[in-house]
Amino acid sequence: METVISFWWLIVLIIILFTGLVTVPQANMAVITLFGKYRRVLRPGLNFKIPFLEQIYKIISVQNRSVELEFQAVTVDQANVYFKSMLLYSVINAEEETIKKVAFKFISDKDLMQALIRTVEGSIRAYVATKRQAEILLLRREIVEYVKEQIDHSLEEWGYHLQDLQINDITFDKAVMESMSKVVASNNLKAAAENEGQALLITKTKAAEAEGNAIKISAEAEKEAARLRGQGVALFREEVAKGMSQAAEQMKQANLDTNVILFSMWTEAIKNFAEVSNGNVIFLDGSPEGMDKNMQQIKAMLQMKTNKP
Repeated sequence: METVISFWWLIVLIIILFTGLVTVPQANMAVITLFGKYRRVLRPGLNFKIPFLEQIYKIISVQNRSVELEFQAVTVDQANVYFKSMLLYSVINAEEETIKKVAFKFISDKDLMQALIRTVEGSIRAYVATKRQAEILLLRREIVEYVKEQIDHSLEEWGYHLQDLQINDITFDKAVMESMSKVVASNNLKAAAENEGQALLITKTKAAEAEGNAIKISAEAEKEAARLRGQGVALFREEVAKGMSQAAEQMKQANLDTNVILFSMWTEAIKNFAEVSNGNVIFLDGSPEGMDKNMQQIKAMLQMKTNKP
């Protein structure tokens, strides 16, 4: 007991030393003041401060922070626009001057948050007020870029940096939404009608082209068939003429009457009429004068065939 009393001052010194030890969490900075005046910044880990004299004024986190925003803006054509967005921000860096700005610019984090939210809302409202309602839905990226450009300087003065601004939802009054839906529906119907008309036009055009090609092919085939039939008939007649000429020459050499050939041709013709013709009645002149007239016509035809060069 006497030993403890003798070294009381050592125990007091140890207690004072331990009260001066400060542990700063990772990703945080401790701002130290001396008699209310800024003194220095403590880094993450185990640090030492002067007991009873130096005080921890504030612990500053350098991690990213986020906040959700919901607010209303009015377009140049007096349409109400409702925004839901997410704001991501953080301390610019861990340098001493930046930490001093963050620690002493605002009384509390609540005041900082209020100023930040109002600044972002004001920038978006100012931008939306210059645009028409029909343009807003297409300008998400432009709104974000405009806000960043407008508030980056102010945030830098406070020691913060805007990491990202995401506009998650943009809505309008119910009447505006219904009218927009009707416009979209009518545009879709118009596009569908135009597509249907184009498809019908293409179908009819292709059908007409196919019909024209079929007619052309059929005409070409008929033309070719007629040419071949003509050649066949001409060849047949030529062969018949040759056969008759040879038969007549042979009969002359045998001192026979060549009229027998003509008579045979006449009878063959009658036979062919009876077998092939679709008619029910055949009129023939069976008198000697009629037969003589037919013979003369056949002779004249053969003579014309013979005189052709």
